[in-house]
Parts: sequence; structure tokens; C-alpha cells
Amino acid sequence: MKLWTTWIEWILREDLDGGDPTTEALIPENLRAVGEVWVRQEGVVAGAPFAHQILAYLDSTVRVDVHVPEGQWVEGGTLWMTWRGPARVLLMGERAVLNLLGHLSGIATLTRRFVEEAKRMGVEVLDTRKTLPGYRSLEKYATRVGGARNHRMDLSAGMMIKDNHLALLGGDVAGAVHRARARVPFLSQVEVEVETLKEAEEAVRAGADVLLLDNMDPEEVAEAVRRYGDRVRMEVSGGVTLDNLKAYARAGIRYVSVGRLTHAAPALDLSLELKPEGGHV
Repeated sequence: MKLWTTWIEWILREDLDGGDPTTEALIPENLRAVGEVWVRQEGVVAGAPFAHQILAYLDSTVRVDVHVPEGQWVEGGTLWMTWRGPARVLLMGERAVLNLLGHLSGIATLTRRFVEEAKRMGVEVLDTRKTLPGYRSLEKYATRVGGARNHRMDLSAGMMIKDNHLALLGGDVAGAVHRARARVPFLSQVEVEVETLKEAEEAVRAGADVLLLDNMDPEEVAEAVRRYGDRVRMEVSGGVTLDNLKAYARAGIRYVSVGRLTHAAPALDLSLELKPEGGHV
């Protein structure tokens, strides 16, 4: 996956739009440096392919050596990668790169925890569109690294009837399904977000292919599975945590979509240690 050049410029501009007078005053222009990126807590590393893209945008001579495979679980105190290049460039790009790497690794780490727990119960974890604006492709990349499957990347990726669609149609679930079915090509699926068993019944009768059981408790989910499990596919969304995942699995659900993977994952703690190349100025 390659970052758009304009996107790299956008994230670097936050720090560099006015230059870096501290670095320019203190660091000789011709000084080259070595930087070690250390993982300071256990977790899954993700985002290494983007480090070089961002730093190379500032200077094409920057070299990034990665010592840990993408997606590997590491312990705190692990050397992840080494940067080599102009010292000014490494200093100027440090915060943008570490912020991105820490954010993506945090997402991959939380995702891995969910995936490993779900796998033991035969449940598959999906992500959502609850991502930071402008960061969706990167955050969904991180959930894939963590082992989840991407749900819709954007609004064009599948027909999904959500609660606000239904609210604007007066709650007419059947009518919404019929309209969607008339619009999509043959064999394309129609998914309906439902919050009650009554809405689930209406959606199934109208010909929905997938039910998104939103914010239902495990008992309601178990009843939905009993009634409609042999007729439609179902996924649970809303309020799924590591603590209640087992209860949903026992209810018979096989898919859970988890928004917190992207909107609530804490960043993995990283640090960059710089020194002059060759050990002296």
C-alpha cells in the first residue's frame, strides 16, 4: 500500500509549515544520523512500509531497515527499525512518523486481541467505518494486519440500510428493502441494520440478505439466530467488547463488527533514539 504524495505533504505540514528553526539552528546541514525506533510496550507492530515513504518525501537518501516483520507481536524493549539519513530530516519527520506508527500499531494490537479471543469461539471480527477522516485506508490496513476482515471501505461498497435511512422513511423496513433490491444488480446483497426482533422479521420477510443486529443483548441475538439463522447471515454490532464477546458467541453469532478497533485503540508506545552516524559530530 502506497501513500498519496499529497497526503504525506498534508501530515508533514502540521510540523513543518513554518520550518524547524530549532533544528536548523543547532544541527549542521551535512550531519548524517542513525535513529533506532524502539517499541516500549508489548503489542503488534504495523505501519513500517509507510515510515520510509514519509521520510523519503523529505530526502530520497533516507534508508529504513526493518528488523521485525509487519504484524508480529513483540515484547516491550524491541528494536523495530533503524533509520539512516540526514539528521535534520530525521528530526523533522520524527513526530509525524512515530505518531502514525504508534496509532496503526495500537489498532493492530487491539484487533489482534479481539481476533484471538473470537477465533477460539468460531467468530470472525470485522471492522467498521468509524475511522478518523482521511485515515480510513490506513486504519483499515492496520485492522487487516491485526487479523480482522475489512467491512465496507466506503458507502459504495455494498447496500446497507441503516437506522437513519429507516427514520427518514418512517420506519418502513420492508419498503426500504424493496427499494434497495430494485436498485442493486442481481446477486448483490442487501444488508439491513435492525435494533429489534420486529425489525428483523420485517427485513427477512422483505428479502434482506444480511441482518446487522445493532446494540442487541446476547439474549435477543440468540432469539434472532434461532428464528432466522438458516435464512440470512447475521452480524452483531454495537457495544461488543472483549468481556461480552463470549456471550455473543454462545448466542450463535458468527460475525461481529467492532468500531472500537479504530476509534478507541490506544497508541502503542514508541520512541526514537538518534545519534550521529559514526558516533560523533
